[in-house]
Amino acid sequence: MEIELNQLCLSVCEIARSAGKMIADERKRFDDSKVEYKGLHDLVSYVDKNSEKLIVSQLEKLLPEAGFLAEEGTTSKEGERYNWIIDPLDGTTNFVQGVPVFAVSIGLHEANEMVLGVVYEIGRDECFYAWKGGGAFLNGRAIHVSERDNIQDALLATGFPYSEFSRLNEYMEFLKWAVTNSRGVRRLGSAATDLAYVACGRFEAFWEYNLKAWDVAAGSIIVKEAGGTVTDFSGKNNFLFGKEMVATNQKLKQLFLDKLKEMMF
Repeated sequence: MEIELNQLCLSVCEIARSAGKMIADERKRFDDSKVEYKGLHDLVSYVDKNSEKLIVSQLEKLLPEAGFLAEEGTTSKEGERYNWIIDPLDGTTNFVQGVPVFAVSIGLHEANEMVLGVVYEIGRDECFYAWKGGGAFLNGRAIHVSERDNIQDALLATGFPYSEFSRLNEYMEFLKWAVTNSRGVRRLGSAATDLAYVACGRFEAFWEYNLKAWDVAAGSIIVKEAGGTVTDFSGKNNFLFGKEMVATNQKLKQLFLDKLKEMMF
């Protein structure tokens, strides 16, 4: 069955918003004694799980034949052609600590590519979305990556490693280069939000390693449809499952890839 990606995307936006409202309501009464640990410094709560259940139940109605790759594992259904890739609460540590940067991330994967992505950043009530060939949008307004071509004028984003430290020395060398040559580096604590901000031109570039597919699936197509580039550190296409990503506007892509090759390999 062929699907209308534009209409499907708008429906997914509504699902993301409904999950976001639930998350925002829970934040008002959240008790961090209910936090669990999935791994070293890797938090999860009942809010993540309930958000995922809500999202999955609604997506199943939209596209019954699709499977799921969902962070909290509330479903293991696999689709032959379509699979939703979901982070029900990207930025859980921020949520737990009361730092207002966390998002719902929902992407649709077909064959070997992302064809739809929605990132709903809850604190600012901003819904970023895109579908293959349709452009990228923020709350109904078309967005585009920035045109800055000078690293000195660029604002950058990254994520600090919290459990996988084998590349930490190389990462710190690259971070030193980024800090000393750019307008600044931000660490928001939500990769989905970082990518959305690259897509709308707030950041010129984002890089991180030890990422999971659900961290970046939705954001990757939003960046691409906004005119940006998304690759792994070697400039290839293995960013979704390869656990590393660099997303930039077109004009800073080669500089970042050259520096990553020099410092991270």
